[in-house]
Amino acid sequence: MKKLNLPCLLFYIISAEAIGGLSALITGNFSSFFDNYKAPPLLPPGWLFPVVWVLLYALMGYSAYLVSGSGAEPDRVRCAMTVYWVQLAFNFSWSIIFFRLEWLWGGAAVIIGLFLLIAVMIMLFVRVENKAAFLNIPYLVWVAFATYLNIATAVIN
Repeated sequence: MKKLNLPCLLFYIISAEAIGGLSALITGNFSSFFDNYKAPPLLPPGWLFPVVWVLLYALMGYSAYLVSGSGAEPDRVRCAMTVYWVQLAFNFSWSIIFFRLEWLWGGAAVIIGLFLLIAVMIMLFVRVENKAAFLNIPYLVWVAFATYLNIATAVIN
């Protein structure tokens, strides 16, 4: 088993959490969003979203740490990590587009792209470090659900 590289682990977890936090900060208070729009069926309570996202960002960061320090072929690691950072950029932009700018169909386009990027990331991660890939399954499932919520909101409004 490899020795823990704590600074590297903290870098990946903190950077993922910071990207999510900065997006939330720019987005602002989204709890009043559905005061202006009809809520789709199955919309969970608002308090659940930040709880889930904090956990998912930690899992993302840990998985990136595992891939980056895997010792696998450098080209595979570089490719996997490039997709990791691109999906984080999509993730960062989605809530700003959907909640802050209230561009519902633009948000749908971004979140569909995010879902596809996560799926590709998982496929690339599995070629480098299986555990890292599996850690992102909850993220893929949550974004699939968020995609439904985004599209349903756009359709009913």
